[in-house]
Amino acid sequence: MAFEQGWCCKKRFRECGLKWTQTREAIINLLSSKKGHLSAEEIFLEVKELYPGIGLATVYRTLELLTELGILRKFDFKDGRARYEFIAGKETVEHYHLVCRICGKIIDYEIDLETQQDPLKYLKNTLTEKFKFSIERSDIQFFGLCERCKALSERG
Repeated sequence: MAFEQGWCCKKRFRECGLKWTQTREAIINLLSSKKGHLSAEEIFLEVKELYPGIGLATVYRTLELLTELGILRKFDFKDGRARYEFIAGKETVEHYHLVCRICGKIIDYEIDLETQQDPLKYLKNTLTEKFKFSIERSDIQFFGLCERCKALSERG
């Protein structure tokens, strides 16, 4: 894990009066270094290699805690398993997912709001004005067909 990310997470734990443990650090290290969206079971299997005594329930509790702290984001891609992604330190990035409804492939699309315009800015501003609602974050997923599945479906 990059020093800045590790420091940010440890600081968040201290601010909340929580204990920084080796297993929590291992889960954060794993998710901050992996591309993609891992399920609790996948995280458990990888962390178990480093800490054989860890239980699946501990992983689930840790994932829920890290999600509540804003270190992870939990997603439901309609495949029957919650998936997690490391987001700490990405406050200026808008993140979208394209999910293939046939093969389940997940494509990440990120926009750095410091250098690019948010394509949904008009919608967010309209919702904020119309409903007097303060939007803090959004989880946007687009479901459809990836390039491969689209080509296969067109061939018949």
